[in-house]
Amino acid sequence: MITRELYSAPIGVHDWRELYKVALFETDRQKLPSRLAEAERALILRAKELLATSVRGEEWHAVEKARYALRALRSCTKTSKPTSA
Repeated sequence: MITRELYSAPIGVHDWRELYKVALFETDRQKLPSRLAEAERALILRAKELLATSVRGEEWHAVEKARYALRALRSCTKTSKPTSA
């Protein structure tokens, strides 16, 4: 389980994976925008780190796929119609 401290603490090299999972599986539509923003921030930071080291291995591809998935999720949640109770 992700704690609030993780969201306010500096992002570590591999924290993007956990933040990505939390955003991907968030069911609370009120929390989703902030979860997406945190995961996207972590992914961008990690991509910059990988670019600085010229590494284009498995993690690079995983970061790119995760960024694409979050963009798709953000797009789907913006265009989906609210459900009526």
